[in-house]
Amino acid sequence: MAEEGKQGSTMLQLSTDQSFHFEILRAVSIAPYQGADIGEVLTAAAKIKPGDFESYFAAFHDLAVRAHNQAEKIDVAKYPVSARTAFFREATYLRSAEFFLHGNWEDPRINSIWEQHRVAFDKAIALLPVPGQRVTLKAEGFDVPAIFYGCGRPGRHPTIIMCSGYDGSQEELYHVAVEAALVRGINVITYEGPGQPTVRREQNLGFTHEWERVVSPVVDYALTRDDVNHDAIGLWGYSLGGYLAARAAAMEPRFEPRIAAVMAIDGVSDFGAAVFQKFPPELLELYKAGNKEGVDQAVKFAVSSPEAPTSFRWAIEQGLWAFNTKSPYEWATKCLDYKLGDAVHNISVPFFVAEAEKDDLLPGQAKTVAEAVGELATYHLFTAEDGAGEHCSIGAAVLQNQVVFDWFQEVVSGNRT
Repeated sequence: MAEEGKQGSTMLQLSTDQSFHFEILRAVSIAPYQGADIGEVLTAAAKIKPGDFESYFAAFHDLAVRAHNQAEKIDVAKYPVSARTAFFREATYLRSAEFFLHGNWEDPRINSIWEQHRVAFDKAIALLPVPGQRVTLKAEGFDVPAIFYGCGRPGRHPTIIMCSGYDGSQEELYHVAVEAALVRGINVITYEGPGQPTVRREQNLGFTHEWERVVSPVVDYALTRDDVNHDAIGLWGYSLGGYLAARAAAMEPRFEPRIAAVMAIDGVSDFGAAVFQKFPPELLELYKAGNKEGVDQAVKFAVSSPEAPTSFRWAIEQGLWAFNTKSPYEWATKCLDYKLGDAVHNISVPFFVAEAEKDDLLPGQAKTVAEAVGELATYHLFTAEDGAGEHCSIGAAVLQNQVVFDWFQEVVSGNRT
């Protein structure tokens, strides 16, 4: 196992609410790749009250309206780049506005804002030098929405298949990593599976841990294209997607053998363990006793309390929504399925495992994954000193993409030693 990295420090807080800080930073972090304008986001941040989900919605929704109005005034035929960046910003701000709304499944904004976000995003990708192509792929029991982004160069090229995790969308990934791959001559296919934003909304399906069922149809699709190098297909997963990608590459008897390399940003070996680490002792005892009613009541009471930390409230509300269950007990039980276990030893291709130094969402698991894979794994610690210490190195996308995509290009070119 190759290892890289060092120790580091802290960064400026964008909100006294740590969860809001992270999500504001998430919006700021995609500014290098057309996803936001930093001044706009910081202006919105100043209007957000800690712990107040509605103030968070209002601040970002106002930004989205402003970006939309700017976009609509642009002559697209004359100034396509200006229009594209405005629509991209609108989509980001709508996505951000909707983020904390999942506690009330009946809130119509969950769908209406998301649809507005998709309209804006689709207008933007239609204006790319090589327009993005939405496709719907058939899996066993569900559809997989995907977007193909071509690098625009003639011939066949390396291609990375990308997915997000617990709460991210394929649209966000354009600004996280897709654009950075395209300029390097790498095609990208983003996709979503059950539990992720589009499939959850349109097919009413919660998460599945059997992610190989999601990935294989995407690989099938990649192999139909004459601009894809069939011997240079990478699988890239973000956040919980680090588990999902590794699972698809590892799980027998249906593990995906057509992948040339796997990238876990960040490495996840046992999602359920990370969830249960956040449980207070009394709640953990109720769960261990099999007291479903007690767990459900205790969690719902805690979430409804004005004293509930944003991080706890959001994690539960997002989990129930994404896993499509009203029962915290059932949600927690389902999380236990997200464990690589001995299957990790089945990974037989080069495997990049990232870890963020100050990650408090899935701490310490990346190195465990890399050590289990052994010589095929490259472990990289992204540090706080480099501004890359937050979960998934949010705020350091340029650095992260440099490290990860340089590694991938070396692997598929045969130069990795």
